[in-house]
Amino acid sequence: MANPSKAKGTAWESAWTTYIREHHNPDAHRNVQMGVKDIGDVNGYYLHAAELKAEKAITLASYIEQANREAVHAGQPYGCAVVKRRMKGVADGYVVRDVRTDVRLLNRMRDAEEILQSIAPTVYETFDQQHREAA
Repeated sequence: MANPSKAKGTAWESAWTTYIREHHNPDAHRNVQMGVKDIGDVNGYYLHAAELKAEKAITLASYIEQANREAVHAGQPYGCAVVKRRMKGVADGYVVRDVRTDVRLLNRMRDAEEILQSIAPTVYETFDQQHREAA
């Protein structure tokens, strides 16, 4: 690849997609670029359009604007930027959202857990314990 910056970005997208396949969704895959109607770099990050960035200078505001715009194009409720941390592996990268998006996501999780807890308390207890241990 002639453009070293593009090669770094592609390597980051590939590494993150592999990580997501192993730890989250085995069907995750990189998306084809769609220009002004881009839908994010990777499909399969639950409920999110993920915009991946591997740049020396980090500009969170532009990343979040792009991720939120691409979430609309992708029909996903949330956008996030997935930013490579220099000199670190995939698991040490950053997933970034604006506060508005994060509060919407947390409200959704809270409401879903309350529903599960009221309908199936034993299942909720198992679920809660499993996810507390994963941290």
